[in-house]
Amino acid sequence: MPSTGDIRVLLIDCQRLLLAGLSALMADEPGLVVIGLATNRIEALDAARLMPDVILLEPILGTESGLDFLPDLLRIATEARILVLTTSLDFDLHLRAVRLGAVGVVPKTEPAITLFKAIRKVHTGEVWLNRSIMAAVISDLFRESGLEKKPRPEAAKIASLTDRELEVIGLIGEGRKNKQIGERLFISEATVRHHLTSIFDKLGVADRLELMIYAYQHGLATLPNQNAMDRRSIELGETSHDT
Repeated sequence: MPSTGDIRVLLIDCQRLLLAGLSALMADEPGLVVIGLATNRIEALDAARLMPDVILLEPILGTESGLDFLPDLLRIATEARILVLTTSLDFDLHLRAVRLGAVGVVPKTEPAITLFKAIRKVHTGEVWLNRSIMAAVISDLFRESGLEKKPRPEAAKIASLTDRELEVIGLIGEGRKNKQIGERLFISEATVRHHLTSIFDKLGVADRLELMIYAYQHGLATLPNQNAMDRRSIELGETSHDT
């Protein structure tokens, strides 16, 4: 029986053997419990009604595309975080998944320990994405919303930020995690989380990704060069619900 603190996971893949293998692996992993298995759209949407915390989704499901019903999964399982688990190395496919609402991409070639870490990270509100995808998503948001041409009057909000909060925002813009920010500023991770909570409240942003976009929009951080971002992966930190 799952305990109250367990992370409830839904697995979606057209390969039944893979589903069985993942399910068996997670059965031995403390804190993770598989609540459903699905091989196609109908099964997936039905299983989403079990309200999983994290959904592992293979985007290529035989003749179906898991991405086509990804938004439907999020509408049904309103609190779920979706991780794409795939053999595909197609950047455009990964990017489309994120645009539709996925918060992470994990190659099936990664060891189980990496997958389990990704599940736990996204469950706490983080994202599991490499820098090239983050740069592309942020650029899309700027272009599609016209933020570059129509900055909002935010002077009062920005003026309310302390010098230390501005330092934290700058490091967030570099893709730094809470631990790295703490080490750079010689403060504890708890203090970093305290600063983030204050920043979110002052700027009216909901999570770390919105903060990054806000910071780039208003000159509080420099938009990273995408070529430089391709060199390594990052895990971006907590949302306002888990700062």
